[in-house]
Amino acid sequence: MCSSCNNFAAGAGLDGGHVALFNSFFENVANLNEDRLFYGQDDSIRLETPDLKIVGDNFIGGIAAPQILSTKVLGDVFGGSPQSRKEIIEYSVQPGDTLQSVAAANGISINTLLWANDLSSSSTIKVGQSLVILPVDGVLHIVKSGDTLSGISQIYKSDSEDILAYNSLANRDDIYIGDILLVPGGAMPKKAAPIINNNQVPLADNFFIYPTSGRVSQGLHYYNAVDVANKCGTQVYAVASGVVQRVKYGYNYGGGNHVTILHSNGIVTYYGHLMTIFVKSGDKVNVGDRIALIGGDTGTAGDGISTGCHLHFQVMGAKNPLARYAVGTTISLK
Repeated sequence: MCSSCNNFAAGAGLDGGHVALFNSFFENVANLNEDRLFYGQDDSIRLETPDLKIVGDNFIGGIAAPQILSTKVLGDVFGGSPQSRKEIIEYSVQPGDTLQSVAAANGISINTLLWANDLSSSSTIKVGQSLVILPVDGVLHIVKSGDTLSGISQIYKSDSEDILAYNSLANRDDIYIGDILLVPGGAMPKKAAPIINNNQVPLADNFFIYPTSGRVSQGLHYYNAVDVANKCGTQVYAVASGVVQRVKYGYNYGGGNHVTILHSNGIVTYYGHLMTIFVKSGDKVNVGDRIALIGGDTGTAGDGISTGCHLHFQVMGAKNPLARYAVGTTISLK
């Protein structure tokens, strides 16, 4: 954060008599500790807090600069061992890798790796393939209509209090359709549906608009998501009408500040790596409503290198409309 920002309190004069408005949220350290999920060794939360700069001489805007993290930095942040890592990452398979070696290198069981990627013990992997790596042994569960925390814990033979704590849920009712929950210590039942249901709701081609404009920087990955890169501060829009379910700030398993919206037919869209969010839980939004601004990545790639300012756009329950575009394609709302 810029060192001079504290000099600009609400009502302080700028050139030409303009007023700088500074969000008092950052003045209260207690606010930064509400979502105590991801900490470094200095016990400081890794929020996607943007730098603040004066824009147009009359207000302060946020700019989240991309980060390049070395292996050493990642070791310092996460405690220097795979077991201390607390983010879900995607790993690109390298020559010589096996399922066993990838699991061992990340300090998780082979079953945890298989379950997170809908693989079996007879599956093979190939160079360049993307694998979802959990931070602890367990399973991922995508919340569907009718799910309860106690029901989820029974399915996976896990403790509901552990699920509540590990996912920083406010209470047992703080789950929404489309949420991806990490179930620590859980085990996949023998007859389990895939994490992503292939029987997706069919939609008209014009059901969704684009969530933003920019360049497709990563194709389909991490449970039906596509990344769109653009400069920090680029506007993000609701792709269809619906109700805002969750607005969450902080590192959040590497997804950063994010919003989820429930649409018709139980479809949920997820907008991650946001800088500024303009909606709150319970808000009704129309297609094309501005909901946020693109922020910066916080170094969640498997190699620890930030992918810069981009939107992580995910669809639960339907085909992702951006999946048709190759990496490098430019999309525009106009």
